[in-house]
Amino acid sequence: MRANALRSAKPAHVRRVLAGHVPLYRSETLWRHGVRHAFFTRHGGVSAPPFDTLNLSLSVGDEEAAVAENHRRAYRALGLDPRRAVRVRMVHGTRVAVVGDHHAGRVLPATDGLTTATLHLTLAMTFADCQPILLYDPARHAVALAHAGWRGALGGIALALVRAMEVAWGTRPEHLIAVLGPAIGVCCYEVGEDVVRAAGRWPAGMRWFVPNGEGRVHLNLTAANADVLRWAGVRHVEALHLCTACHTDEFFSYRAEKPVTGRLGVLVALEPGQSGLTAG
Repeated sequence: MRANALRSAKPAHVRRVLAGHVPLYRSETLWRHGVRHAFFTRHGGVSAPPFDTLNLSLSVGDEEAAVAENHRRAYRALGLDPRRAVRVRMVHGTRVAVVGDHHAGRVLPATDGLTTATLHLTLAMTFADCQPILLYDPARHAVALAHAGWRGALGGIALALVRAMEVAWGTRPEHLIAVLGPAIGVCCYEVGEDVVRAAGRWPAGMRWFVPNGEGRVHLNLTAANADVLRWAGVRHVEALHLCTACHTDEFFSYRAEKPVTGRLGVLVALEPGQSGLTAG
């Protein structure tokens, strides 16, 4: 069942704005640095239920024409060219690809992370409970995006993303600005013993779990990704603390709406920006 109201849980530096008729969330910190980006909601598109309305995935059974129109609206909301987007086929892994102009228009297989320093090249992914991780290096004017469900988070996709930027761009982790997008919250994310075992590889990983009083535990996905980023040396981490499963009036949630729902989109692209700055 959809939540009746959106809780006021987002930090002040992450804003919900309206771009034309398309609502989106963005980090004002990144926007000021010339990082054009959006965590879209489920609103502003043309898809019929249960994909209502801004479903950006063709893999869930939605009408192709509706998804195409939704893509046009999402890219137009940010002033981006959909022909210059790089997309992925995600496998809940930790592979990160370094991309440039020659990747425009391509869909990369078995990839859950992307990084680029190419201007006006859009990194694009879709989500429905898993967490978007967006990283920006203001010193190198480079950006990265990853998809992190429990497998990716506990497998270390956040760490892999930081390391890929270190190798590709000479990034220093302490300069990075990280933004964690909407995802399923600890309130709704009951998990099994396999997830608990997977967290054992991380120092203090058990603190990411909360007992539910019925002999099961819930995973705090945002805390896990934030901790891994900090262990990688990232100091500036912003998070949009809104649970996708609680707020199906605002976001798609596979856990809350299965077996069929849409996917929200995340887009990020670099404009000419303030290269040479570091995170405050």
